[in-house]
Formats: sequence, structure tokens, C-alpha cells
Amino acid sequence: MTEAPPPNDSFKMDFSGFILSLNTSALIHLGEIPDPQSRERMVNRPAVKHTIDILEILSEKTRGNLSEEENKLLEDVLYDLRLKFLKN
Repeated sequence: MTEAPPPNDSFKMDFSGFILSLNTSALIHLGEIPDPQSRERMVNRPAVKHTIDILEILSEKTRGNLSEEENKLLEDVLYDLRLKFLKN
């Protein structure tokens, strides 16, 4: 019987990584970057809006509990995604 390899500790998810992963997902749905599986660029506005809504909820629920860097990242990501959503 083969043992499972130990978990990979080189990548630890933190709040900033989570926000950046949501941002990447939204950019894929905006057609800004190709889907990693299909390599196609497709626009899915409802999925982008859903991600923006999630980020807004996170912003509201974490208010006062984030570091300055985390808060700035979240604000910047939300601002950029809202602009891109309106332009798209």
C-alpha cells in the first residue's frame, strides 16, 4: 500500500490570495484573460456580477478586521472590477 504524499505546504491560502483568486475568476468571466481549460475568451456578465457581490459582502463583513494592505487590495480589486463590468 502506497502512502499519500504529504500536503504541499509551499502554497498557503491567505486573505489576499483568496481575493486575487476571485479577481482572476472575474477577469476570466469578463473575457479579459482566456479560460485556463478551454483557452477561449468568453463573457459571462452574471458570473462577474456574482463575484463582485461576493467581494462587496467580504468588504462589508471584514471592515475593521483587515490589515491596511488587505483592505487596499480589496478596495482596488472591487474598484477595477466595477469599472470593467460597466465598460463591458
